[in-house]
Amino acid sequence: MRSRYSAYVRGLEAYLLATWHATTRPPALDLASAPAPKWLGLEVKAQREVGAEATVEFVARCRVGGRAQRIHETSRFRREEGRWYYVDGIMR
Repeated sequence: MRSRYSAYVRGLEAYLLATWHATTRPPALDLASAPAPKWLGLEVKAQREVGAEATVEFVARCRVGGRAQRIHETSRFRREEGRWYYVDGIMR
């Protein structure tokens, strides 16, 4: 989760796609086309791992166009061949 947050902060689309599970990965990301957020922080509120499945509840804070926003999500991850992949998330 923290590495994906860092990738969003740095605009590393290739890393985000590489860590997205193949069953839910979009064909591309176009982070440069939207107004660039200024990322302010990440708080991991809870995490749970059961075998090859995990969930992470987090709050990411950012500012877009001078306006503060919070992204509160519970993300699902799946481990395959020793690597964790983002599957999907539920916004809170």
